[in-house]
Amino acid sequence: MANEKNNKNNKNIANNGRFDKAEVLKMAEQDFEKAWKETKDLIKPKRISNRYPRLKPTYGKTHPINDTIESLRQAYLRMGFEEYMNPVIVDEKDIYKQFGPEAMAVLDRCFYLAGLPRPDVGLSDEKIKAIKNLGIDLDKAVKTADTKSTKNKTLTGKEALQNILHGYKKGTLDGDDLVLEISNALEISSEMGLKILDDVFPEFKELKAIASSLTLRSHMTSGWFLTVSDLVKKRSTPFKLFSIDRCFRREQKEDKSHLMTYHSASCAIVGEDIDINDGKLIAESLLSQFGFTNFKFIPDDKKSKYYTPETQTEVYAYHEELGEWIEVATFGIYSPIALSKYGIDVPVMNLGLGVERLAMIKGKFTDVREMVYPQFYEYKLSDRDMATMVNIDKMPVIDEIYNLSKELANTCIENKDAVSPCEFNITKEITFGEISKNINIKVFEKEEGKRLLGPSILNEIYVYDGNIIGIPESFEGVKEEFKEFLQNGKDKGIATNITYIEAISLKVASKIEEALISNTKEFNIKIPIVRSLSDINLKVDDLAMKQIMSNSKVVDVRGPVFLNASVKIE
Repeated sequence: MANEKNNKNNKNIANNGRFDKAEVLKMAEQDFEKAWKETKDLIKPKRISNRYPRLKPTYGKTHPINDTIESLRQAYLRMGFEEYMNPVIVDEKDIYKQFGPEAMAVLDRCFYLAGLPRPDVGLSDEKIKAIKNLGIDLDKAVKTADTKSTKNKTLTGKEALQNILHGYKKGTLDGDDLVLEISNALEISSEMGLKILDDVFPEFKELKAIASSLTLRSHMTSGWFLTVSDLVKKRSTPFKLFSIDRCFRREQKEDKSHLMTYHSASCAIVGEDIDINDGKLIAESLLSQFGFTNFKFIPDDKKSKYYTPETQTEVYAYHEELGEWIEVATFGIYSPIALSKYGIDVPVMNLGLGVERLAMIKGKFTDVREMVYPQFYEYKLSDRDMATMVNIDKMPVIDEIYNLSKELANTCIENKDAVSPCEFNITKEITFGEISKNINIKVFEKEEGKRLLGPSILNEIYVYDGNIIGIPESFEGVKEEFKEFLQNGKDKGIATNITYIEAISLKVASKIEEALISNTKEFNIKIPIVRSLSDINLKVDDLAMKQIMSNSKVVDVRGPVFLNASVKIE
């Protein structure tokens, strides 16, 4: 009765989550200790569906490739390197200059750039007839845009269209402007302009791309020769440069360690006193910033011709966390022959590192495709993610009825060990619309020698190692083979902070709310042994269930509840 009186008093000084400051201070002046305890009810707790861990922080997520790129950028900058952007498009003649006799083998891995030719499309009698059949008058005068050839000149639609087609052929008009220019010249809608292009000029649809001599950069090396050849004319040596950008390689197929586009973190040191020792120093300086130690430098068997003989070197480094030696980079001194072709007369050391490879090591990925393009692979939910996906199924809307569920749960917990036959009643007056109803909930057990409720009512739902499990308050009576798993779940898993009795009580309260709406006078609820989440008024998002099933995990919430309840509404 005292609690009910306190609740009524607190209702008088609270409204819509705000409290009456003056009334609170008045209570505190009269009896601070009593006011301190009673005003805790002014802080309205969130409903169970909005409590932690279903409340989850939201934040953006970076990509491991971009994270690694930024780490590499900062590492190079700390080492005194300047950042440059190398050309992405490289003419094949530069590949011949750089790679010499190997050029054809290198070009086999390059993507060539191609473009559509510009057809010489004229206006034949047949095409003019087809355009006129679309309801367009090519003989009427149209006002043209000002150009050198048509300034202040009025043309027929036919002449204007001929000018446009001629401009397209000559390259003075871009293809993506063609429909707009035709529409404007003939004073028709853009939809009709597109129809003319589609129906009357099939030549455009039949165009085939023609390859040029331009390639997409397959090695950062091809860019360094171009960059360094200009810089040595403009600044004194030595200087140190780095670039982190995409390269493109025409792989026969993509697999767990190869993609057709990847990022190269490459550097070049230019100066008179540069040799292989500088490569070793840079490799250690750069890679030690990422946890690598104890470097091995092994001659590379490929012996690429753009490197000076006996300088092409593979870098192996020991990673303490992974506990193994890993190939992480390659460096070498550019061949004086290739350098001379670009007017470079000083040594150049180049070191290349695959960003994706470093990101895989840092993130412990085993498949580069899954790391770079996770959207195309199954998303791995963490236990924390899954905990947010375990929710109450049926929840009352009205606050008074929601609060009634808490009274029911408390009554069950306080009397769970009462010896039968026994019963416990909760009576509450609820205002529903303009009508007041008396609700009586009776929890009972009639069979002699038993307890009011089974031991599982205090079981709590946890997510552990991808499993959803109900963990009892005590492991007394639990089989030995399950104890370790349950203990690990309690110690290492994520608690949902939902007990069986809380969820069941909300189900009872929800049914009371439904009964008030449907004018049902009474109903019974019986929950003997829990076998599934639905038995305790819980549901799991489909995404979590899909992961549980695909990974052979379990949902195990079995346990004896033995709840018997009856509800009467008057």
